[in-house]
Amino acid sequence: MTGEGTPVAPGGLTALVVDDERPALDELAWLLSHDDRVADVLTAGNAAEALVVLAAHDVDCVFLDVQMPGRSGLELGEALARAVPAPPVVFVTAHEEHAVEAFDLNAVDYVLKPVRAERLAEAVRRVVEGRGAEARDAERAPATGTAALIPVELGGVTRFVDRAEVTHVEAQGDYARLFTPTGSHLVRVPLSTLEAEWGPAGFVRVHRSLLVSLAHVTQIRMDAGRCTVLVGADDPVELGVSRRHTRALRELLVRRTAP
Repeated sequence: MTGEGTPVAPGGLTALVVDDERPALDELAWLLSHDDRVADVLTAGNAAEALVVLAAHDVDCVFLDVQMPGRSGLELGEALARAVPAPPVVFVTAHEEHAVEAFDLNAVDYVLKPVRAERLAEAVRRVVEGRGAEARDAERAPATGTAALIPVELGGVTRFVDRAEVTHVEAQGDYARLFTPTGSHLVRVPLSTLEAEWGPAGFVRVHRSLLVSLAHVTQIRMDAGRCTVLVGADDPVELGVSRRHTRALRELLVRRTAP
């Protein structure tokens, strides 16, 4: 199943395996699930499914097949390389000829099929060591508030939307629509998942079908007991706040503006 989790060891890596061949996908997921450094294994059968999983989960590394129908693994790897932060990518393929292209995309490793457990363990080691180096660099560097980029599909092309630009999110069934000052984007992620993932980034529920970014709230209005908020600066949008969420929202906004 796409996005299926196999928890193994608390505190370890969350790995995403992407392969259109089910036996290869299951084998690689099984091998990773038996590595003590891997806590959770997610799976996807193609690039489009992988983007859905990446939008809904925090993934530490991606094990990516090269040749897949539709968007290839190299094309997905190129898109992931532009993400901030970019997840480490290990290409797993039966074809040697794509190695140069893979490493041009800053791949952590290039593993040939059939995959041996010892070789895969080496790839995991490289991922872990790379993450350790990034953590040390981050400790030495000043904090810059690294943005989260959200992959969205537009006319068959994958673009990345900076979460900091999202003013509010509206539920649309099992999907969610992200609103920015320049337009909106539909992502296949439930609103409840975004609420849990984006809460620490300042997104709060103001209605059963609506999240707003506190950073983009410019005004809160009360009229005959009805609460609304304005989001956005240049062309503000007025959004209704349900009664059950009104008090909590006002308290949050007061705390954010308090000296």
